[in-house]
Amino acid sequence: MNGTQGKSISPAHRCLLLTNAEAPELLDVRTPPEFTNAHVPGAVLMPLQDLTPADYLKRHQTGAPIFILCQSGARARTAIERFQACGCDDAVLVEGGTQAWIDAGLPVNRGAATVLPIMRQVQILAGSISAIGALLALIVSTWFALIPLFIGSGLLFAGMTGTCGMAILLARMPWNRFHSECLNLSRTPERS
Repeated sequence: MNGTQGKSISPAHRCLLLTNAEAPELLDVRTPPEFTNAHVPGAVLMPLQDLTPADYLKRHQTGAPIFILCQSGARARTAIERFQACGCDDAVLVEGGTQAWIDAGLPVNRGAATVLPIMRQVQILAGSISAIGALLALIVSTWFALIPLFIGSGLLFAGMTGTCGMAILLARMPWNRFHSECLNLSRTPERS
């Protein structure tokens, strides 16, 4: 059983906590372009690939909940598992992530999207590589059929585990990282 299943909150319930003067921490573990495109008001950007729970916990008040969300929940669950591995049980999953928040009609801050969302980049890259591999298999050699087989296997693995190697690789590309440096979004405010 996954340790993240016990602590979760609906987007609507979390939204009610936004009105509280001492609103609990809300950590968004998506990529900078995803965050810039649309994010929950008050969320702090900390991309999953940059998340170091031990460092984050140095500024965290023990016992106070850390609400974590991503686009739909998979990356947030991974982040929660990382916090749990550091001995922190304060992490709470925002069910359904940012997409569920938007679907519920709750307030979001929207920016100008300058980069495609990571999953669209994955779809474009995987589709392109597969199509080229299939075309080469038809024209040049049947050995090129291994390319779409490899890509398809990777997508199957991603669907089954919630971990997409291509998305992780794309998130590290310069066009997906520059926003956090320019906008200074990845810095967590100090707690008093």
